[in-house]
Amino acid sequence: MVLTSILASYLLVPIVRVGSICSEDFVLFYAQVKRVAFPRFFFLSNDEMLEILSETKDPLRVQPHLKKCFEGIDSLRFEHNLDVTAVISAEGETVQIVDKFNPQTSQGAVEKWLLQVEEQMLMAVQDQCLKGVTAYAVTARTRWVLEWPGQVVLVVSAIYWTQAATEAILKGGNAVPEFETFCTNQLGDIVNLVRGNLTSLNRMTLSALVVMDVHARDTIAVLASAKVTTETDFLWQSQLRMYWEQNTCWVRMMNAGIEYGYEYLGNSSRLVITPLTDRCYRTLMGAIHLGMGGAPEGPAGTGKTETTKDLAKALARQCVVFNCSDSLDYLAMAKFFKGLAASGAWACFDEFNRIDLEVLSVIAQQVLEIQIAVQNRVKTFTFEGTELTLKHSCNVFITMNPGYAGRSELPDNLKALFRTVAMMVPDYSMISEIMLYSGGYLLVRALYTISLSLRPHYSLRQSRYSCMLFEIVCQVVDYIEMIIRKC
Repeated sequence: MVLTSILASYLLVPIVRVGSICSEDFVLFYAQVKRVAFPRFFFLSNDEMLEILSETKDPLRVQPHLKKCFEGIDSLRFEHNLDVTAVISAEGETVQIVDKFNPQTSQGAVEKWLLQVEEQMLMAVQDQCLKGVTAYAVTARTRWVLEWPGQVVLVVSAIYWTQAATEAILKGGNAVPEFETFCTNQLGDIVNLVRGNLTSLNRMTLSALVVMDVHARDTIAVLASAKVTTETDFLWQSQLRMYWEQNTCWVRMMNAGIEYGYEYLGNSSRLVITPLTDRCYRTLMGAIHLGMGGAPEGPAGTGKTETTKDLAKALARQCVVFNCSDSLDYLAMAKFFKGLAASGAWACFDEFNRIDLEVLSVIAQQVLEIQIAVQNRVKTFTFEGTELTLKHSCNVFITMNPGYAGRSELPDNLKALFRTVAMMVPDYSMISEIMLYSGGYLLVRALYTISLSLRPHYSLRQSRYSCMLFEIVCQVVDYIEMIIRKC
């Protein structure tokens, strides 16, 4: 009875002795057990996690907290008998799960049915990809893109683009230039769709698809101009390519080959891929292949964090972004690392060199432990006194602003665990062009120089600038199109 009251009042500040265990210690022990059972709880505070666990009787009351555990899931679709039949994103996109389940069978253990949600989410996305690959071959693309979830549209389109590009390269002759023309026509068809009457959900899907299609067309144009004739050519191998093999998707770049993660990420936008983005991708994929972390570094506003997050989207991985400060200690970082190792997620530690030097030295040893465990392909390992089940997809990425006041120099033993890549000023004119394409605007090339005069101070965040630039240039395009129609 006393223990029950303790769990019910976990926010109680005064320490009350229960035998030899105080209530505060008991709550921490209880939280640790639940986190090991459902590793995504490691990314939540004690208050957030225990608030979820307190909803043992009514699964519907857990729904407002799902976003804290699953990036792409806003809610679940419950039937009248509380069977879960689908996951729903914040944008309103619905994905049917393969095997429905009922949370009541877990007898009040919230972490157990949340594990079922995770398992069914991964199965549902893989099932949709499998069906999407089959349907793509027998359906007109302009109709197919409107019938499938946004994430499936992007990955299946990339799979067929990779296949067709490989065939064109091996065929030789004029096959690659002809495929470039084919990609241009495909892009035009999608842009025309964007200009038509669409639901907001379909418009979001097509906008993200246009961003990827523009990069796909530009890549083929480079291959055609370089007269690439072999599949092993560096220009082709250095591209992010997707292959459908044995009912699963593999993502390859250079020597790295990584299985698609199938984490449901909703119908979200994608980052415009510039040469800077491609270079960062190559470094990060190479780091993953070597069992190391990635470390983009450069001034603010160059897209370090956004590029890491977008690569996670391309590979369908959960990516948790953590803003570092000098108040962090090694215990807080250890909790985070436990979550990464046990859940298989990625972490992007923003402005990592703000952490104190003494703490960075301990963090180096913690990261090394995880990397050694992943390289040795162990199934379980002991980390900071806790035995964890290891998922080999986990990885650590850091971003740094070198040369700023209050930044620490990374210790040598920490530097050795990461592959660095320098991030420069992005190509804003290219970004604005592709964002206009994704919005359905066709008079883009004529406006290429407009964005050059609109560059703000480099310290503005890239996402903030992109939105501002997009709004300004769209207004200019609307005005020009209005004049053309009057003429």
